[in-house]
Amino acid sequence: MPELPEVETMRRGILSVVGKKIRNVDFPRCKLKPILIYPTRAKLKRRLEGQKIVGTGRLGKRVVVELQSGDSVVFEPRMTGLVLVADPPNRTHLRLEIQLSRGKLLYWDRRGLGNVKVFDGDELAAEFGSHRLGPDALTATAEQLADKLGSSSREIKVALLDQRAVAGIGNLYAAEILHVAGIHPQKRCKSMSAAMWKRVETATHKILSTAIKYEGSTLGDGTYRNALNQDGSYQNHHQVYMRADEKCFRCKSGTIKRIVQAQRSTFFCPKCQKKRG
Repeated sequence: MPELPEVETMRRGILSVVGKKIRNVDFPRCKLKPILIYPTRAKLKRRLEGQKIVGTGRLGKRVVVELQSGDSVVFEPRMTGLVLVADPPNRTHLRLEIQLSRGKLLYWDRRGLGNVKVFDGDELAAEFGSHRLGPDALTATAEQLADKLGSSSREIKVALLDQRAVAGIGNLYAAEILHVAGIHPQKRCKSMSAAMWKRVETATHKILSTAIKYEGSTLGDGTYRNALNQDGSYQNHHQVYMRADEKCFRCKSGTIKRIVQAQRSTFFCPKCQKKRG
């Protein structure tokens, strides 16, 4: 967390900054673990101040703010970061404060695992080109997924987390996608048929689009918030995630099971998602 739906919600939530001028960049005093700033705080401040914001974008799980100079500010929230235009949950974990001609743009990070980087056009292409980042999960096709993963011996749930293969899917949504697709999370990629990849494509687009509609998932720790510092509500629509030992909503008779894959919890319905077939 946050994954594509949460990051896309943040991006849409900060659209009001487009057209504004950056007046001041400040790094509030924080006694906690510092976040990574690139290239340096002083250089980031010089490259941002006085610039006009001309657009926003998203690269997988990263929010991008585009500047008139051609530079891009890339916010990578990782586990507990938030990009905000409203007051943060608290100032203790506030890492970056950008004052605009009207309003503000903030980066808040409870655990300090995220980062903020500034790239020019060439640097951005080198860092996030197709050789480093797979097709965006919102638009990825069955053919692209099969091309990237079809020869892999990895289990499909684990493979979907590979950002070089498909950008934006994390642990929560991978489980939800495979449940809707009716595919067992331990199914080996190389044993997937063309029809199965098509089901993954359809389920991916459906789940992610619906999660964006509900502004992402705010889990029990309450860390994720949208750009206005408000909860998302897609957690109320989860079919399998964090529902171990509960009845499956889909088949009404199966019981959600939890297993561990690549040191992460996976949730699925053994009845809806059979290992064979």
